[in-house]
Amino acid sequence: MKPGDGKPVGKILRLIGKDLGFSYRGWHRDRRQKWEARRSEPFKSLIGSVLSARNRDERTAITVEKLFSRYDTPERIANAPLGKIESLIRSSNFYRTKARRVKEIGRIIHERYNGRVPDDMDRLLELPGVGRKIAGIIMTYTFGRGVSIPVDTHVHRVANRIGLVKTRTPEKTEQELMKIVPRKDWIIVNELFVSFGKKTCKPIGPRHVDCLVRDYCDCYRNLKDKAL
Repeated sequence: MKPGDGKPVGKILRLIGKDLGFSYRGWHRDRRQKWEARRSEPFKSLIGSVLSARNRDERTAITVEKLFSRYDTPERIANAPLGKIESLIRSSNFYRTKARRVKEIGRIIHERYNGRVPDDMDRLLELPGVGRKIAGIIMTYTFGRGVSIPVDTHVHRVANRIGLVKTRTPEKTEQELMKIVPRKDWIIVNELFVSFGKKTCKPIGPRHVDCLVRDYCDCYRNLKDKAL
């Protein structure tokens, strides 16, 4: 039997949603509000996603605002001195590497795409520092197109703990989840699993007692078997 076989994926998603107090109606309303903001500034969303690597969300938000208060278009970032970009994003981890990537992304989008972020997965993946997770997030949350399941460490951990997949990398987790999750639900998996991974299925000390998914979870079943 393959990982995920026999597990009620739809029910597991609903139970995670219940654990989080998730409301489809509320989520769609909030999502539309986020899209209205992000759709008007996809370049800012893209740069923010690149800067978010190995960073807390709060720090990333401050860093992005600081950068865009000085250079707010692909052309301006492309023409900005590298040292200036480094100075503005210094609070971001690996800021020197990120500064080079940000400047090059600005140049490519300015020169190749006339200043517009491409709404195409393959073209996004060609940009420096943009992997499948970032490209998937931009396609999903900026352009509103659920063409993949963005997978970060939380999604990777939760999916493997439950036993929906048995994979070693986020890239492989994405591929396997896309095989078993109904396509209509692709767009919510990242948000559900990330929130669940922070609240209940924590990296250290997962809250099994409070977990609504435990009856379907391989990790919990293995713990029970060891206790017998």
